[in-house]
Formats: sequence, C-alpha cells, structure tokens
Amino acid sequence: MQVTANDIGIEIEDHGNKDDPAILLIMGYTAQLVFWPDELVEALVGAGFRVIRYDNRDVGLSHKFDGVKVPHPIWQLLVKRFRKNKQMAPYTLEDMAADAIGVLDALEIEKAHIVGASMGGMIAQIVGAKYPDRVLSLVPVMTSTNNPKLPGPDKEVRKMLWKSARNRPDTPEEAVPATMDFFEAIAADTSPEHMADVETLIRTSVERSFYPEGPKRQMAAIIDSGDLRRFDEKITAPTLVIHGADDPLIPAAGGEDVARNIKGARYETIPGMGHDLPRNLLPQVTGLIVEHCRAHQ
Repeated sequence: MQVTANDIGIEIEDHGNKDDPAILLIMGYTAQLVFWPDELVEALVGAGFRVIRYDNRDVGLSHKFDGVKVPHPIWQLLVKRFRKNKQMAPYTLEDMAADAIGVLDALEIEKAHIVGASMGGMIAQIVGAKYPDRVLSLVPVMTSTNNPKLPGPDKEVRKMLWKSARNRPDTPEEAVPATMDFFEAIAADTSPEHMADVETLIRTSVERSFYPEGPKRQMAAIIDSGDLRRFDEKITAPTLVIHGADDPLIPAAGGEDVARNIKGARYETIPGMGHDLPRNLLPQVTGLIVEHCRAHQ
C-alpha cells in the first residue's frame, strides 16, 4: 500500500489489529521492507502489536530520486572531514526520519515503538531525538553512532564494500550473486540452510524492485549525517540496543556506543549473530523486542 509521507510516496505494509500498540520497523541501507522477516512480523503481531514495515526512499516501491547526482563517497568523506556542516547529499538521515514520522501521520498513529536495523537504527536514533512525543520506546538493532573513533568493518568486509562500490550490478541477474557474496561476508551463520534463506530473500527483493541508483544516495545521506551522538544525548524514550556479538560490518562497539550515549539505555548482545536476522535467532530478537515494548506502553 502506498501512502504519502513527508511529501513523497512510501510503500508500507500494515499488519495486525489497528487498536493495538504500534511498532514501526525501519530497515537499513539498500534493504527493502521484505528484509524484516515475515516470522518476526508475525511474532510481534501475535504478541499483541500492530506492525508497520516500509520501504525507505530510493529503494523498493517507494519514491525514487531519479537522476539526482551524488558526490563520490571518498571525495564526500574528505570534504566532510574539514567542513562537517556542508551538505553534499540530496537528502540526509534527518529527511529519512521525517519520512518515518510521515508514515505514522498517514496512518493516524499518534505514538509508536520505533525499531530500526543498521541504517534504520541510525534513522531511529534521529526519530527518538527529534520527535520524542511520537515515540513510546526505541530499539536500535545492529547499528552505530557513526562516531569516527569507533572500529570499522573487518578487513574482508571492507574489501567487499569497496568491490561492490566499484562494480555495481547492471542487471537483476548480476545482482543476486553479488548480493549473496556480500551477505555471506556480513553473516555470522554461513550454513547452507541460512544461505538458502538469504538467497530466497534476495531473489524476492530483486524481483520486487531492482534499482541500483538508490544505494548511492542513501550512502551519501549516511556520510552527510555524520556522528549521531549529538542526537543520542537528546533521547528520552526508553531504549533497548540489540547487537550481534559477531557482527563484522558494524562491530559490537557501535551498539555499545549507542547505548552509552542514550541515558538509561539497556544493551543486549546476541552471540552468534552477525549483520543480519537469521531464522534461528529470531525468537531471541523478537523476545527482547516484545519484552521491551510491553514494558513501555
């Protein structure tokens, strides 16, 4: 279903009873709403929540900023080092946080629990800081403050990131194996069973929408938004930070820094979890989310 949020078209799915407390799920960089596993959505609905997941701008079926150019990421990083307040991206994570609030507005939801994964966790931090009256509680998952002093991805993942930046797939057929390679690098569980789940998810995503231009603008938004600690110190919502103990893309230090900079935040690590949501760990992830949200209705 399409709604108008923050003056652009956003694709959403609305699950559960409309009278139940709402959970808004915000997905990460390049990832469509289908990357929130159906099992997680169903478990949250079964626990008594209304669950909304949506495509961020520039991915999936949401609005595309066709033809809008972005700076090369290395040049952007270099300029931002000396001119932190210079906006070089077409939009920032603050604009994407306004999209999230626009989704709540379109559905006439006054307040919601905000759960964000990876880049979605960065957006969630901004929502918590800028729109405190709309937030029941906050759950950033496998994310970071973007503090420049934090450790970055491990060596193999860095190689994969630069490779994908240089050689973006031109066709859906090329996108599936390229994305599979990336997910294999960032997952802690690379068993045949889990990678089969990942391949199914990637094929579903590519068939739903193939748009290789969007990630460039989303990455520019992340770079332009910079260090998020200035937002975290303003967050008053009850916050649970969840992070994979074995995350090679955003090491656990990223989640620790989020929790450290939000007053009263609780921090939970999940052993065996990398930078994805594998089926075998979903009960633990959803259990933590349900417990937290129920405590802060």
